[in-house]
Amino acid sequence: MSFFDQIQTRSESINSLLCVGLDPHQKELPADQWSASEESRCEAAYQFCKRIIDATAEHTVCYKPNAAFFEALGTKLGNVTLRRVIDAIPNDIPVLLDVKRGDIGSTAAAYAEACYEEKDGLNAGGVTLSPLMGWDSVSPFITGKYADKGAFVLCKTSNPGSNDILALNLQQQTVFEKIAGLANEWSSSAASDSPTSSTTPRLGLVVGATDPSALSKARKAAGSKLWILAPGVGAQGGDLDAACRAGLNDEGTGMLIPVSRGISRATDPAAEAMKLKEGINAARKAVLDERGEKRDQPGDSIAPYQKEFLEFSLKEGVLKFGSFVLKSGRTSPYFFNAGLFSSGSALHKLGKAYAAAIMSSKDLVDKDGKVTFDVVFGPAYKGISLGALVCSALYSDFGVETGFAYNRKEAKDHGEGGILVGSSMANKRVLVVDDVITAGTAIRESHTLLQKIEATPVGVAIALDRAEKRSLEDPLSAVQAVARDLEIPVVSIVALPQLQEYLKLSSEYDEDVLKLVTEYRSQYGV
Repeated sequence: MSFFDQIQTRSESINSLLCVGLDPHQKELPADQWSASEESRCEAAYQFCKRIIDATAEHTVCYKPNAAFFEALGTKLGNVTLRRVIDAIPNDIPVLLDVKRGDIGSTAAAYAEACYEEKDGLNAGGVTLSPLMGWDSVSPFITGKYADKGAFVLCKTSNPGSNDILALNLQQQTVFEKIAGLANEWSSSAASDSPTSSTTPRLGLVVGATDPSALSKARKAAGSKLWILAPGVGAQGGDLDAACRAGLNDEGTGMLIPVSRGISRATDPAAEAMKLKEGINAARKAVLDERGEKRDQPGDSIAPYQKEFLEFSLKEGVLKFGSFVLKSGRTSPYFFNAGLFSSGSALHKLGKAYAAAIMSSKDLVDKDGKVTFDVVFGPAYKGISLGALVCSALYSDFGVETGFAYNRKEAKDHGEGGILVGSSMANKRVLVVDDVITAGTAIRESHTLLQKIEATPVGVAIALDRAEKRSLEDPLSAVQAVARDLEIPVVSIVALPQLQEYLKLSSEYDEDVLKLVTEYRSQYGV
């Protein structure tokens, strides 16, 4: 059975995605044993790892000993101790040796022998590799007599400095997206060079859980079959739910969450491992349920980001249910005041919701997943902060880099002068961002301004579309009228149909609230 077949089988048999790291660094071992002698610290390291193995075996898919910590134990017994630890791992649990090798030719072949050989090597089932020297540095570990072995290649690691190289933009993609795609190609090359009975890819990816946007892109570039090792949950601050949402494949698998210190430093490692496994499984279930809801809901369906937006809008008091007399004279059962998004956490969530709505729009994202605009424009005054939030969230959540610009109400007669601030919009495609469209005056004025400077308005993004007729004699809403007159799409985070659907699904509001919103939509909705 190949390494990744073992991973798959083990994961299914114990219903887990947990990978336990074995890292006996100096701080983890008793000070007196570390300083006494090489023999003493090596024995302490072995006992440290053996304790973790015995406590966590029923919960872990695989163990990941880090070779560096064993090498640091001493030149005479360091690797001997590593082999002792690997031998102590039950035979049905795969061993992923974390060595991050990256060389070519006879050197790479020697590294592979040292990692894999049962008699004179370490007898690992898989390794971690640096792929930056290309296929030549990978092939010795997954072809020939090692065709049943496997490797996770470093793709987008969890450290901030990984952006220095791995996030660099190539012509159509980042370096890490290129690596993710190559891992698929190299797995196919390995299968051609050294055929086996297994059809499972021989390579996986290391992508940090600390960067859900990169994780999502890597998954998309690699496809659903490759396994992803996603370090960073726990001590490094990675968000488990966000990581699972970004990295799991369609079956809710294909991802390992490695944890080292969170288990080794726990008072009860067995209980902590079980807790972690159950937490990961809860996140898996939530992701699959979320995806199922998105696929299955017809008509006025509500996407997860829309549901989250409505929930925090209600929590912040931005959205309220009751009886409100609008400027139009209508009595509305709900009221929305975006000015009450007035805390750091609320503004952060607001930006993420705008970004999600934009990236979910077929009008603002092309078939290749690229946005159709170059600059985000926030018209004064409300649009200024909104535009900045959107620009930031597009980059942090989706890796989309755009310019940002806004206008002043009054021209500045000193300094740089003029009414426009920020990125140049001349001969650029521009997305206008605002909170709502009531009469459409601000959007029309922005459209005129942009055309005067030879920019091309390509769309409008707003928070809420009330989706109601301007008058009983006019069948169009203000949003529809703007889209028709300016010939550009208007995308909203939510509209009246999603608000109605939210009330149908929510247990927090009684039938009277839903009834009032339904009747209002029936009377005034478009």
